Amino acid sequence: MELSFQVPDQKRVRLLINSDVKNEADDQYAIVHALLTPMFINKGIIAAHFGTWRTTLSMEESYAEAHHVLNLMGDKGKVPVYKGAPAALPDEKTPVVSEGAKAIIKEALSDDPHRLFVVFLGPLTDLASAYLMEPRIEERLTAIWIGGGSYPNGETEFNLMNDIHAANVVMNSHIPLWQVPRNVYGMMRVSLAELECRVKPHGEIGKYLFEQLIKFNDEQANGWPRGESWSLGDSPAISLIMDDHEFGYVMKPAPRITNDMHYVHHQEERLIRVYHHVDARYTLEDMYAKLELFAKKR
Repeated sequence: MELSFQVPDQKRVRLLINSDVKNEADDQYAIVHALLTPMFINKGIIAAHFGTWRTTLSMEESYAEAHHVLNLMGDKGKVPVYKGAPAALPDEKTPVVSEGAKAIIKEALSDDPHRLFVVFLGPLTDLASAYLMEPRIEERLTAIWIGGGSYPNGETEFNLMNDIHAANVVMNSHIPLWQVPRNVYGMMRVSLAELECRVKPHGEIGKYLFEQLIKFNDEQANGWPRGESWSLGDSPAISLIMDDHEFGYVMKPAPRITNDMHYVHHQEERLIRVYHHVDARYTLEDMYAKLELFAKKR
């Protein structure tokens, strides 16, 4: 999308998005936000699995949904979509080879001087697989993960639950990792009335973003989420690249994660960036503004 300002080329970054986009209804918002952000050189979307709670074809459904969002944006064919792993790693030594893992390796080993970010809105399966396939990638990208329980103890958390082995592979690597745990991504609260006013009016994509969320809300009528609110918990993966909230994180030793998703603090050498704050106002207002500008230019 062309805006009335330009981002200097040396300030632009490459971005790969790994998303279980058909799991719920918030990944779509993060993907659209990324596509509308001129700072990003969008290198592709990798479809991620999200377990078997609803379907045995979760990655395939994410793949189809990513194509659908791109089609609504008019970006079909401009941004490649890759199939990620169809299921979690079987252990911490065996990668699941996929188009998505190969895409991460290719982009990481590229001689493109623009910094590479790979964001994970679901499990870390494809990053762990790429690393196990080609360890040289570990110092050639920065990974942002929306996932894991709150510190210091950890807890049950959906994205982590879908591949604990992969999380341990990444924690044990030297890949620069920015983790946004559950208690922090939950700060991204919105009301449905807010989304109806700020998202729905803005073109075909705005209408779709709103209506697919309402549909999911209706289908989950007997449980989470609450009746009039939502958390756009994947969206910080986008805004933290734009502004990394230098006072919103601490460097912590990477934990080992148990099968019941608790953290074991067993070392002090391998450090990761763990966020304790994200700016919901900054994130949401930037997305709303870009949606409005995009709709006006269509």
